[in-house]
Amino acid sequence: MDMEAMLDRAAALCAARGAQLTPLRRQVLRLVLAAEQPVGAYALLDQLKAERGGAAPPTVYRALDFLLEQGLIHKLERLNAFLPCVEAGHAHAPGEHDHPHQFLICRRCGGTTEIADHAAAHALEAAAARAGFRVQRMTVELEGLCARCAG
Repeated sequence: MDMEAMLDRAAALCAARGAQLTPLRRQVLRLVLAAEQPVGAYALLDQLKAERGGAAPPTVYRALDFLLEQGLIHKLERLNAFLPCVEAGHAHAPGEHDHPHQFLICRRCGGTTEIADHAAAHALEAAAARAGFRVQRMTVELEGLCARCAG
């Protein structure tokens, strides 16, 4: 699927939820989609400044918060960076984007892969429940070496 088709699909998902993918939000989503690796907010800001001179950190953070809420992107806490959601094309209500979030982060090249292992997520939820803990959101970040760097 080409970039414009992905952005149009994201706009349609937002509209179906009563939200609007404004031109700025669309532009930030485009930058996240185009990045080859997870991208930080300030790197996004630098790219936006090149296209929109007056972009400021709050502008980027508000757009990122919206995209996170809509389930179109993920935030990797360890890297403090953002990447597109592999399941963003599926219909989730805001705040209910609940497929398992597991990320494989290569320590050498920085490559990141999202996987959705439901069995791992269920095992972690069960372990948490045995401890009396109720999981509300789960993002698992595993660090190591990707197949290319390990080979």
